[in-house]
Amino acid sequence: MEKFKSVREKTFAVEEQFLSPYAAKSRETKGRQREEEPCQMRTEYQRDRDRIIYSKAFIRLKNKTQVFFSPEGDHYVTRLTHTLDVSQIARSLARALSLNEDLAEAIAYGHDLGHTPFGHSGERILNKLAPNGFKHNEQSVRVVDVLEKDGRGLNLTFEVRDGILNHKKGLKPATLEGKCVNIADRIAYINHDLNDAVRAGILKLDDVPKDITAVLGSTSRERINTAVNSVCKNSFGKAEVELGSDVQEASDELRKFMFEKVYLTQFARGEELKAERMISALYDYFTDHPEELPPTYVSLLDDYPKEQIVCDYISSMTDRYAVYVFNRIFVPRGWTFVDEIN
Repeated sequence: MEKFKSVREKTFAVEEQFLSPYAAKSRETKGRQREEEPCQMRTEYQRDRDRIIYSKAFIRLKNKTQVFFSPEGDHYVTRLTHTLDVSQIARSLARALSLNEDLAEAIAYGHDLGHTPFGHSGERILNKLAPNGFKHNEQSVRVVDVLEKDGRGLNLTFEVRDGILNHKKGLKPATLEGKCVNIADRIAYINHDLNDAVRAGILKLDDVPKDITAVLGSTSRERINTAVNSVCKNSFGKAEVELGSDVQEASDELRKFMFEKVYLTQFARGEELKAERMISALYDYFTDHPEELPPTYVSLLDDYPKEQIVCDYISSMTDRYAVYVFNRIFVPRGWTFVDEIN
């Protein structure tokens, strides 16, 4: 009779048999910052995925802006729906290239945990305020290393942390799974941001230049399929994950178009000025009164500069919580009068 093997060991065997020689196999992880007893059911990458899903930072993504500040409609993209979109695309790429889907999924779920309220506007504002600057990819690593679990962090594997840190354009993840997320992030946001701009009445689909749609397609489904197929055709059996040159060039042109027509418009700039006044006021207030930070953040003041802790707190906020805290601190509340007849 065959001796029982743990589910984890069975997964190791499946990976050895079916994954590409360029894949990051679960058995070969470089490990965690602090050693832990292995799980008999899950690989280390599966454990990382689960830890991220159950983190507070992941839950907050549902109320963080992608592009439009605190949108009133029900169907605008949030950081959470963007994250799920990136995960789906990254897993599709990993599956097609015989890479480790669990690792790609874990990185995708964690890549935006450190994002600010009010989208990239919030990031630009904190980057100006913080003495050492602010980058959401670096903050995402800080979330999983330090801020979660009341300052203990999630103790994730090297491969997941590296993928989170290097998910931005121009950076180079150590694994091909990290590169899948790097590309999936760009595929996802440029397409759903375009859909949101059309939904908001800022653009019409016909406004997209014809030389772009001729390569990428006219609908979100066509554009995503074009990009995914391009990656697969250009990367299968190689130690690389990349778009074909024609699709890469058209994607860069679409991104440039979105900056000109959506991200940097007069309306967007006007809303960003409001966000800047709000975030600047919160930053100055908590820098002057760090003792009024929540207890978890106060407990970290002995180990980190107060400016860093204030950035940690503000970047953790959802859009509506930032507005709530601002109102609580700066907006006077009306008097409640006792009924004088009684």
